[in-house]
Amino acid sequence: MNVDLQAPAPELIAGACGGVDPEVPFGLYLHVPFCATRCGYCDFNTYTAGELGSSSSPESWHRAVAAELESAARMLTPSRPVSTVFVGGGTPSLLGGDGLTRLLDAVRANFDLADDAEVTTESNPESTSPEFFAQLRAAGFTRISLGMQSAAQHVLRVLDRTHTPGRAVAAAREARAAGFDHVNLDLIYGTPGETDDDLHATLDAVLAAGVDHVSAYALIVEDGTALARRIRRGEMPAPDDDVLADRYQILDSRLGGDGLGWYEVSNWARDDASQCRHNIAYWHSHDWWGIGPGAHSHVGGVRWLNAKHPARYAQSLAEGALPIASSEQLTDADRHLEAVMLTTRCRSGLPRDLLDDAERANAEQLCTDGLLTQTPSAYVLTDAGRLLADGVIRRVLWG
Repeated sequence: MNVDLQAPAPELIAGACGGVDPEVPFGLYLHVPFCATRCGYCDFNTYTAGELGSSSSPESWHRAVAAELESAARMLTPSRPVSTVFVGGGTPSLLGGDGLTRLLDAVRANFDLADDAEVTTESNPESTSPEFFAQLRAAGFTRISLGMQSAAQHVLRVLDRTHTPGRAVAAAREARAAGFDHVNLDLIYGTPGETDDDLHATLDAVLAAGVDHVSAYALIVEDGTALARRIRRGEMPAPDDDVLADRYQILDSRLGGDGLGWYEVSNWARDDASQCRHNIAYWHSHDWWGIGPGAHSHVGGVRWLNAKHPARYAQSLAEGALPIASSEQLTDADRHLEAVMLTTRCRSGLPRDLLDDAERANAEQLCTDGLLTQTPSAYVLTDAGRLLADGVIRRVLWG
């Protein structure tokens, strides 16, 4: 059931926020919608300065974010310590060390952070420096996620990425030197024109950087992007599924051989402490409040989406209203579907007691087929199953 701004979405959300279970971990996601340029493959809710014009600015965004944080803290009862904070985008590092420190200060002004809170920000390598990382570490950030994508210049050019191939590795080393124990590099594989040798060279650079976490995603061509238009015009081929599978196996072999084990289909970590706790909360349907334009939230079985444009988002908050674009009360069937979809992708596995008899029979057949294996409490994807994870999920649910 989608609810627009004219329907009782605020009441729906207020009902979910009142009387929340204080034992369920709670996180904050803060969306920074600003980018210096638009990457050709990206369909995220981001804006360049030219696209925004005078309708919005980092300053008006900061004020609106502070107002939404205040509303969230007031509505959530009982109050809950924040287990994880994740600043994403967009390009959060465009705010600089001062802007990100101000953002975390606004979080602390409204919420108590758990003693062991994980506090992450995404960063573009080109808008970082040793001084930037030192300032973030002093402010209380605990984890850095850097967009690397590839070490091959021609691959970065296809993706319209502006950083130089070596900058991501240098930035990762600078973050480590500033005292960050947890540093992630984001990769994209399967870009048109990428070769196996390109991927191996990228992995050589990643492993040399000494990071404790890697996220790697197959290139998805999203409708409406510049990359989709180029492929449609025949300027380059679409990603090939067989090539993507081969590249995934290369990634998994190289990362695993260096001690980075998979804990979700697209994520590898050095050990349990290196895993991204914020993302784990998403995959296990915990509660989080998404702050910022276009941010998604999930509290007490209710999910909602903020207004996407920064000006509309800020206007709603200035008028004393939540900036809600749509909301949804999840049914038991919705929550079951999402739990199966998300936990199946995790190394911890799909809990056996989550499934009904028919679904358990489907999972048993997938074990026979070599796509799942069993632990005493869960079904876990095999190496072959990870390559076909979406199909495995469909077969568990519908046979």
